[in-house]
Amino acid sequence: MSAPLAAGYDRLLVDLDGTAYAGAAAIPGAAEALDGLPVTYVTNNASRGPGDVAQHLRDLGFAAPDDTVVTSAQAGAGLLASLVPAGTPVLVVGAPALRAEVEARGLVLVDRAEDARAVIQGHSPDTGWARLSEAALAIRAGAVWVATNTDATLPTERGLLVGNGSMVAAVRSATEREPQVAGKPFTPIFVDAMSAAGATTALVVGDRLDTDIEGGNAFGADTYLVLTGVNDVADVVAAPDVHQPTFVAESLVGLRLPPAASRPGPRNGWTATVDGDALILTGAPGADPADAKHVAIATARELSEERRAGLRLTIR
Repeated sequence: MSAPLAAGYDRLLVDLDGTAYAGAAAIPGAAEALDGLPVTYVTNNASRGPGDVAQHLRDLGFAAPDDTVVTSAQAGAGLLASLVPAGTPVLVVGAPALRAEVEARGLVLVDRAEDARAVIQGHSPDTGWARLSEAALAIRAGAVWVATNTDATLPTERGLLVGNGSMVAAVRSATEREPQVAGKPFTPIFVDAMSAAGATTALVVGDRLDTDIEGGNAFGADTYLVLTGVNDVADVVAAPDVHQPTFVAESLVGLRLPPAASRPGPRNGWTATVDGDALILTGAPGADPADAKHVAIATARELSEERRAGLRLTIR
């Protein structure tokens, strides 16, 4: 039997929300799938520090030392510190964890737009109109603007909640400015994670095409999409090339299987036809339903991006 997929990489850069857990609940089988593998947990959620994230993972049964977590708060503070000198007054829109990361890099926390020369924005469930407006005033006055991430939604056990990207969109609309972004799909967070691990060959693992997969592709790494979070097979079928993953699996369990089990391509018992805007998968008696997704994705990739974008997936 072939070696497991994970054996081909010296570091797995694994997303959290929607991939390892959904809010307070672990994704079934996720902790067991990752046990003993070279994992760094890479999260766009900037609301908690790496130690708190690691403890949450351990509470859910994951082996997660504190130094195996990299957050967008860390990456964002690092990016900001590379753009402005030490001692720069910074208005933080975000949680205490982000404030701590900014302060740890020698920057000065301020609360008024008139005092700020930079703004950094990350997710916090407590962010309100007043703080967003203060940020908008500072940015309009010329402050450097960094966003930890631009995820529009945040997966939880209840469903998709408002993410930092939606808050960033509000400030963007009010200022007509664009932030520099540290988190996925931008690469600073991956560079930080690989440097901290001393690793060279990454597999980027996650549930979102527009952050995890696009970011991993931009980083030049292989990518692995799990179907436990935001995006599903129909999304992959219609996705542009920048959002196409190397591997697709129902969950993290596929990391323990040979690479061929998760790579889109032909499968016994399944045929695919394209009729107008319909991609139709037909299974022979006894065909494994789990194989349909790989045939569908491989078939869609043979089409142009324009044609692919309008496809409707039907499985019979």
